[in-house]
Amino acid sequence: MPPVDVKPVPQSPACGSGHPTLLLTRKFLLGLVLALTVVAVYYPVHRQPFANYDDADYVLENLHVQAGLHWTTLRWALSTQAAANWFPLTWISHALDTQLFGLNPAGPHDVNVLFHIVNALLLFWVLERATGFVGRSWMVAALFALHPINVESVAWIAERKNLLSMFFFLLTLAAYRWYVEKPRGARYLVVVLLFAFGLMSKPQVITLPFVLLLWDYWPLERLAVRSSPFALRQNRRSETSGEQARTNSEELPSGEKQRAKSELQALIWEKIPLLSLCAASAVLTLKAQAAGGATSTDALSLRVENALVSYMRYIEKAFWPSRLALFYPYPLKPYPLWQVGLAALALLAITAGVAFARRRRYLTVGWLWFLGTLVPMIGVVQVGTQAMADRYAYLPFVGLFIMVCWLLADLFSGQMTAGTEHPAGYVPAGQVRSSNRLLGATSIGVLLALGLVSHRQVGYWNDHITLWTHTLAVTSDNWTAENNLGTALLKLGRTEEAIPHFRAATALDPTDPNSILNIGIYEQMHGHLRAAIAEYTKATGLARNTRTRSLAYNNLGYAYKDLGDLAAAKTSFQHAVEADPEFSAGWISLGLVEQRMGEARQAVGSYSRALQLHPSDFGYLLLAAALEQTGNRQQADDARQKAVMLSNNIAAAQRYAAKLLAQ
Repeated sequence: MPPVDVKPVPQSPACGSGHPTLLLTRKFLLGLVLALTVVAVYYPVHRQPFANYDDADYVLENLHVQAGLHWTTLRWALSTQAAANWFPLTWISHALDTQLFGLNPAGPHDVNVLFHIVNALLLFWVLERATGFVGRSWMVAALFALHPINVESVAWIAERKNLLSMFFFLLTLAAYRWYVEKPRGARYLVVVLLFAFGLMSKPQVITLPFVLLLWDYWPLERLAVRSSPFALRQNRRSETSGEQARTNSEELPSGEKQRAKSELQALIWEKIPLLSLCAASAVLTLKAQAAGGATSTDALSLRVENALVSYMRYIEKAFWPSRLALFYPYPLKPYPLWQVGLAALALLAITAGVAFARRRRYLTVGWLWFLGTLVPMIGVVQVGTQAMADRYAYLPFVGLFIMVCWLLADLFSGQMTAGTEHPAGYVPAGQVRSSNRLLGATSIGVLLALGLVSHRQVGYWNDHITLWTHTLAVTSDNWTAENNLGTALLKLGRTEEAIPHFRAATALDPTDPNSILNIGIYEQMHGHLRAAIAEYTKATGLARNTRTRSLAYNNLGYAYKDLGDLAAAKTSFQHAVEADPEFSAGWISLGLVEQRMGEARQAVGSYSRALQLHPSDFGYLLLAAALEQTGNRQQADDARQKAVMLSNNIAAAQRYAAKLLAQ
């Protein structure tokens, strides 16, 4: 993926007063092209629905998010461990979406595209300001903007956290360069605050202090350089003659080695406040993941094997982005030993090659950026049941793009071979122009190909059936895709088409509670209540999080209710709200069975709790009926008035409430 190389121009009076304006105009036009290209690739997301995977937890069935921006929402966002994580800014972002757009998915989709555009432009700006290279920086940003692996992060509303954390990550990088130019306490505080915002968006940016150390090495060159650390821009420009690269590669005298060691220690100490934030975020994240049942208990050896193989699979998809899927299942059996060994050898070989090419610091930085920023998601500490995920590459692939763009630009400009056929550092102007034309044409071709593939990948998100059918086509043994395709078919009333997928999911993973729960729904829909009860009971024991457990108990309660066993139904509904006290539908279910059993006062309490969580017109009508049974007519009338005030169609709400009471 070769980049267009544009040599940086020294910012000196000799450049002429008009030159900075021309350069600024050029950068503005490049940024505009980048933004318009992203819009052209991603415009179909405006018409796409919420995904039937995680979007319900984040928006569609999240009552706190649906409440919009209120103090209660902010308090909840700061304290909740929902979705097995702690990212209050992400929750606030989703709440702002519902405040502005309601439950129309077009709004959140458009916001995601906007964030992706801003992130691409920020990446262009951050790299150009740090390195002085316009063309290379733009090409890195263009690869980031158009690479198909990033479609998942943009087209999936639940991945707002990825976009938001990357936004603050890049702002922190920009603020850090600003701090390095003139170290001041106030500037460092900006760095700390922006990093904290990134962690509050998604804890994957926990590796940022490590990236800043890499940034110190290159392009800021604060470590073991002979010239003044802050006279770097001119030094970087002298790299075009190869002089600085040779200087940096020379053996340092013992005195300078000691100075380099002292510099490294100082740079590490400088990151201590940021590392403290990392520690706090890690504690909160691990606590939330444990509470949400998201951590895996697979053997460490299997997790390490998966990590090694996944690193190579990511590299493969970076250079040949095909067979991309929303979910890559964790292997059902260990990888072949040869595959793990080959992956480990390949990683070691690349690392050795990068170390050998120490004159090209960008190779070290890019490679360690890729390896390091993937560590939280590579699966050694396994969260979830995926082997890898496209969304996890959103930040790490920037390192690979830097490596490729800088290396190929140097190759095409003759810097890698300078001195072999011509005097050191000299390449004929005609040869440079010819190389640049070839490089430019190749770069445009690569970006066009990536854009077309990304646009096609966006199209798979048009509906749930297309999304999961594609996922099944490009993966194997994918129980999650089987279950979610079955769920999509079930919601369309295509139950007979859905059930084979649920059964396929349980055959692949007999411990998956979601597919078992869906089989129970199928059995109940067909009147097989005893079979449904057996499936629901099994799901309650296998549920890995409170949401799934509460849903299983709620469905179990309705199966017992349909069977006429009201006492067992009541017990099941009680278990549902005990598992998730914020499950408003569970409180409604409990109130209905209590009212049917003649326990009107208890029903009033259950309905009231449901309405505290989620005010609804039919809920107030149910409360009014229970209040009347207790003799509180005035309170019943007040409840009906609230229903009228809340409802857009009170007649429909009355019919629905009557239907619930009659069941």
